[in-house]
Amino acid sequence: MKNNTKQNEPIVTHIFTADPSAHVFEGKLYIYPSHDLDHNGPSNDNGDQYAMEDYHVLSMDNMNSPCVDHGQVLHVNDIPWATKQLWAPDAAYKNDTYYLFFPARDKDEIFRIGVATSSSPSGPFTAQENYIPGSYSIDPAVFVDDDNKAYVYFGGLWGGQLEKWQTGTFSPDATGPAENEPALGPRVAALQDDMLSFSEAPQEIAIVDEDGNPILAGDEERRFFEGAWVHKHNGLYYLSYSTGTTHSIVYAVSENPTGPFVYKGKILTPVLGWTTHHSIVKFEDKWYLFYHDCSLSGGVDHKRSVKFAELHYNEDGTIQTIEPYPS
Repeated sequence: MKNNTKQNEPIVTHIFTADPSAHVFEGKLYIYPSHDLDHNGPSNDNGDQYAMEDYHVLSMDNMNSPCVDHGQVLHVNDIPWATKQLWAPDAAYKNDTYYLFFPARDKDEIFRIGVATSSSPSGPFTAQENYIPGSYSIDPAVFVDDDNKAYVYFGGLWGGQLEKWQTGTFSPDATGPAENEPALGPRVAALQDDMLSFSEAPQEIAIVDEDGNPILAGDEERRFFEGAWVHKHNGLYYLSYSTGTTHSIVYAVSENPTGPFVYKGKILTPVLGWTTHHSIVKFEDKWYLFYHDCSLSGGVDHKRSVKFAELHYNEDGTIQTIEPYPS
């Protein structure tokens, strides 16, 4: 299936897609989205409406070429430990292998992070027998640094269960910090060389303001909610993420891949729909933001569509804010 592509318009229209993780592999742009089901089930803060069961891989030869859907590359029925909700994935390349990282609920209804492998960036992918030991929550994003060391960033509030892990073990009744306390940060863990397990226990990332003060839980315009992504530009590490309740993509910067990260500003203003989730990639000497909205479905929040827009840096390294609906 091929679809024509144009900035700020859905890159595919035959299925609903969301949470795009974009990478350049083998000279082409590959997008690893979640695949929204076309259903009319109930919607709630736990995210039951996001009932995704499989993954497709999309690719583009260039930014003006049609977007190709390579079809289903992994289904929940082929993941031994998982039961439902294949949410936002990511992909990485190392060891002559392509790795697909994904969250799903295990047999105890707890979100874990799994890995599947393939010899091709377009799949199909074969899942490991078990999830990554010590993994939890959602939205894995993998960054392979210049020294070939790989890190996975993850975590999401509410339905993503991050609040339940503040003690290091799952506490089903746990709630988040008070509004005047530091917000929960995403987690980061270095990966073993085989990319299948953590080489260290996950640690919380500190996100601070320009004065070094932690971003507070009540600061919903700036605090982390979900959808962490890390990219590198001019030697600096950029952590970008969704603010959730205020529906923006924002970012913070560090000289270290594990932080602390200093909050800098907004990348994307709110889109149609509740969720916002993105990735940032350099392709053919330009930077692009991939994101989703609900325009194709007329605003139905669990029927989303992947889009892209060119991203621009200022001379001081800050990112120019993108308006998703330019007039």
